[in-house]
Amino acid sequence: MIDDLATLDATDQAALVREGDASPLELVDAAIERIERVDPELHAVIHRRFEAARAEAAGSLPDGPFRGVPLLLKDMDGSLAGAPLHLGNRLLRDLHHVADQSDHLVRQLLAAGFVVVGKTNAPEFGLVPTTEPLAYGPTRNPWAPDRSPSGSSGGSAAAVAAGMVPVAHAGDGGGSIRTPAGHCGIFGLKPSRGRVSVGPDLGEAWAGFIVRHAVTRSVRDSAAVLDAIAGPMPGDPYTAPAPVRPYLDEVGRDPGRLRIGVRTTAPGELAPVHPECVAAVEHAAHLLESLGHVVEPVAIPALDAGELVGSFVSVMVASVAFEMNRLAEIAGRPLTEDDVEPLTWAQYQMGLATTAAQYVEAIAAAHRFTRDVVAWWQTGYDLLLTPTTAEPAPFLGDLLSTTDDPMRPLTRALPFAVFTVPANVTGQPAMSVPLYWTADDVPVGVQLVADQYREDVLVRVAAQLEAAQPWSTRRPRVSA
Repeated sequence: MIDDLATLDATDQAALVREGDASPLELVDAAIERIERVDPELHAVIHRRFEAARAEAAGSLPDGPFRGVPLLLKDMDGSLAGAPLHLGNRLLRDLHHVADQSDHLVRQLLAAGFVVVGKTNAPEFGLVPTTEPLAYGPTRNPWAPDRSPSGSSGGSAAAVAAGMVPVAHAGDGGGSIRTPAGHCGIFGLKPSRGRVSVGPDLGEAWAGFIVRHAVTRSVRDSAAVLDAIAGPMPGDPYTAPAPVRPYLDEVGRDPGRLRIGVRTTAPGELAPVHPECVAAVEHAAHLLESLGHVVEPVAIPALDAGELVGSFVSVMVASVAFEMNRLAEIAGRPLTEDDVEPLTWAQYQMGLATTAAQYVEAIAAAHRFTRDVVAWWQTGYDLLLTPTTAEPAPFLGDLLSTTDDPMRPLTRALPFAVFTVPANVTGQPAMSVPLYWTADDVPVGVQLVADQYREDVLVRVAAQLEAAQPWSTRRPRVSA
């Protein structure tokens, strides 16, 4: 079985260690070999800590559920003390900036027994749904190397899809777990707001829009990782209610007969929906019906509220200004336009022009939107089924900013965020499930959104879909 490590999920790899059939060092060495062999084609792993990982694997690891399993951290939202933290930015790269402490989430991953073998590529400050930072260059989609794996967790998704590692850390502020998962044919669950701490540096990120977790090939890995990292650290301003049982225990549990609403038109009709994305939802709807669920088209007027985009953008650009001020502190000087990409600079200027009153109004609008949208789940529905994105994975270069048109990526990003952003604003748990591929073998994910704090329902349904239509045996064009 050790010869087939690239095909095993993290749960099976951890079982090999527990049963004495493999050592942590063997797992780590095998992952390093896969990265060295496959990553030159994809450019997903930008920081390699191979020798440190080997030393850790050969030493005394915590006896957690994933003891010895290799893991990649996204080079954003995943601070590891002493490791590079560049956020896709050239200035931080050139300054050789490293994290001065580990995030609470990373500490929990290490306590679970994971061994960090490197860090993955991400767009500058995570602002666009593609992974093509000027600091490091593009990451390629393993299914179609001329396409993007999306962003901002694109490097993590590409690495997992290609079999370099079974699990990679990810974060989601507007779809950055679900969109890369959908474009790379893997599983991505965005937890509820407050489920996973973003401490110790922050109490919340992007006013609570950003949530952190992982991308995986199997549902059980996602559930078990969430069990390992969920819960508050001391001083968190808020936290999600504790689950009734471990999320891993929801895998295989009968979800019952659920009532599922389906929507294939984009909120506010902000973007046309590609026929392949509609077909993916129709396929998923038929599969859910075959499993005994009630699936029916729905209209949710609250999703079309015009203030959603304005409030989201206001929070985002204000947060960019905050991040840029931190960047200036690290650099020890005022920033210039040459320190960041054109889109980042343009959003920085927008953030500086946003008043305190405008920011508070944006938060109030987000809260109004949340109450109106979440009310739909109180009318007898359990889940909402939509496309993950309104278009299949974009081609590389399609979302790049230029000095002549710095804001173009923000507008072009709409099809890739229009279905995912609402759950970031409302804080609801949502997931992208890989059930559909185009005729030319490009994955197209579908999204399921649950009521507040109901990750348990998502895990049950995801495991049911995985059993009915397994996806882990599918191999992308570039694969270990």
